[in-house]
Amino acid sequence: MSFEMTALLLSWVAILLLSLVVAGLVRQVHALGQGPRPTALGLTAGTPAPGFERFGPGLLLFLSADCDACPDVLVAAESLTGSMGEPVHALFAGAALSSDRVPVHPGESDLFEAYKIPATPFAVVVGESGRVKVSEPVGSPAALRELLELEVSR
Repeated sequence: MSFEMTALLLSWVAILLLSLVVAGLVRQVHALGQGPRPTALGLTAGTPAPGFERFGPGLLLFLSADCDACPDVLVAAESLTGSMGEPVHALFAGAALSSDRVPVHPGESDLFEAYKIPATPFAVVVGESGRVKVSEPVGSPAALRELLELEVSR
């Protein structure tokens, strides 16, 4: 067999192997695309707000005493209580941080479940109608301010 014939044969074998590898990768990408879709964080807007009879309309902050960002978010909420016009409540699943200006509610793990809170800090704005207006994570005081500024402008 000549050198040219051997090179041609090896080229075809390499092309065949590469085609099999690409086909396998395409199958894996397709399988990943068929996986479970990510779920929404928290309750969607328009959903009836659990605990509305206890807290009424306003901002519900879901926090944790073990969370690094939560104390800063709570301090930011304290500074926003007068300007927001609606009450702010800090809810904790277990032990709570203390606050001078925001009512703190420890042991509210049932509301963490009802609101589908995936992580803390998390903010939920409840409207006068008793329905969720906004539900999203707020990882910093700046994120909380942005959320409230956006809500006030609506």
